[in-house]
Amino acid sequence: MKIRTVLALRHLAFEDLGLLDPLLRAHGCQRIDYHEAGVDDTDRIDPAAVDLLVVLGGPIGAHDDARYPWLADEVRLVRERLASGRPLLGICLGAQLMARALGAAVAPMAHGHKEIGFAPLQLTEAGRTSPLAALQGQSVLHWHGDQFALPTGLPSLAATGPCPHQAFMPHPAALALQFHLEADPRRIEQWLVGHATELSQAGVDIPALRGDAARHGAGLAAALERVVGAWLERL
Repeated sequence: MKIRTVLALRHLAFEDLGLLDPLLRAHGCQRIDYHEAGVDDTDRIDPAAVDLLVVLGGPIGAHDDARYPWLADEVRLVRERLASGRPLLGICLGAQLMARALGAAVAPMAHGHKEIGFAPLQLTEAGRTSPLAALQGQSVLHWHGDQFALPTGLPSLAATGPCPHQAFMPHPAALALQFHLEADPRRIEQWLVGHATELSQAGVDIPALRGDAARHGAGLAAALERVVGAWLERL
């Protein structure tokens, strides 16, 4: 199918589609809309009305319903979209919400560890025959403190040392990524300022992270094209 329309659920202003926007348009997308989490009415979204639903990242937990009641509505929307078999892409928090919608646990990483920065993935056997195959050896941006367990019956596609499950596919048109391929390295300052408190608490070396963004930027954009572009072509 052709991806003509896209709806992106956005939880934080600067964590948008980033590099995905021009990629989607290059693949024939004609309309991209944002749903602003907690502001726009989730009940007004028809999960079958758009060709691709993208659930973006954010600095809250996938089970934070008590503090953010609208999260339960997002989980319902994700569950409906998964059941429809139509294209769905979850990134970071979005991937965690997909896991939750499929009954898998989402919890903080061991010892309060946060995985922030650029590092390569180790692809699993299943990952090497998935759209992620092109990521072998490519450093990607990690930025999370929670991790998901695998939904029943689904293999892990990739891992890092601190996080054994970095991606899964509930069906060929649904892709869940714990890491960020979409982040535009040219806009890394928005991430460094917007997450300043988290970076300070985690003891992250900001100049080093800034340098890594510049060093890996071209490779990240190429990886996005090889992975998501190939996935879109398969749809």
